[in-house]
Amino acid sequence: MKKGISIWSFPAMSLNDSFALAKKAGFEGVEVALDEKNGEITLNSTEKDLLEIKKQASNNGIELYSVASGLYWSYFLNDDDEKVRIKARDIVKKQLECASVLGCESILVIPGCVNAEFAAPGKIVDYETSYYRSLESVKLVKEYAAQYKVEIGLENVWNKFLLSPLEMRSFIDAVDSEWVGSYLDIGNTLAFGYPEHWISTLNKRIKKVHFKDYRTEAGGLHGFVDLLAGDVNYPAVVEMLGKVGYDGWVTAEMIPNYKYHTETIIYNTSNAMDAILGRK
Repeated sequence: MKKGISIWSFPAMSLNDSFALAKKAGFEGVEVALDEKNGEITLNSTEKDLLEIKKQASNNGIELYSVASGLYWSYFLNDDDEKVRIKARDIVKKQLECASVLGCESILVIPGCVNAEFAAPGKIVDYETSYYRSLESVKLVKEYAAQYKVEIGLENVWNKFLLSPLEMRSFIDAVDSEWVGSYLDIGNTLAFGYPEHWISTLNKRIKKVHFKDYRTEAGGLHGFVDLLAGDVNYPAVVEMLGKVGYDGWVTAEMIPNYKYHTETIIYNTSNAMDAILGRK
C-alpha cells in the first residue's frame, strides 16, 4: 500500500510547502482538496493553475492521487432544493476535471446528508428520500467519471446516512459503474461499527482508504485522536485489507491539527503509518 496524507492535515501553508513537508516526513503522496473560492484549487481553477500545482508536486517528489472536497457539507447531493442538488453535481464534475488534469486516480464525494449538526445545524432531510435523490445524483455524474477515467469514492461520514457496510454496498451496486466505489474512512466507522467488517463487506468496491483513529469513550468529534492512540484495531484492519486484495493508497486525515508546532503532526503521523503498515 502507498502512504499518503490529506492536505487538511497540514498547518496553514501553501501547497508547495505542504508537498515539501510531506516528502520530508516520508509520505509518497498528498490528497488535495477543492474549495469554493479561497485556496489554490477552487471551482474557478483553470487548467494552467492546476498544471502548475501538478508541477510543484512533481518537483517535490510527491504524487497527487485524489481530490477531496468539504463543499458537500454545504451543497447536499440529496438536498430538498433541486438547485442545490444541481450545484452539488457540478462540484463533482469540477472535482473530476481537476483530478484528471492533476493526474489523480480518484475523487472523494460525500454521497448525501440526512443531518450533520456540526455542518448544517437543524437541517434534516428525510432518509428514504435522501437515498433515492443521492442515488439519482451519483448516477447522473457517473458518466463523467468514465469520461475522465477518474474514480468516484463515496465516503462513509457522520451524515446519518448509509450507516452500515451492507447499505453502502447496496448503494454502490445500484449505481452500477466500475468508476464508483467506496472511499472507506476507517476512523469514521468506529462510532457505530468495526472497520474490519466494512472492509470485508465492501471488498473490491473499495477505491481509497482514509486512516484515522477514534477513542470511543470520548464520544463526539472530540474522540478523534492521533493514529494508534484510539480504539481502531489496526492489525485487524491491515490484515483484512490484505485479505480483500487492497493495495492502493491509504491516506492519513488528521483533523483537528495540533494547536502548537502543528507541523509535528505530519512527522508523528508518518511514523505511526510506518508502524501500521509494517515498514519498521
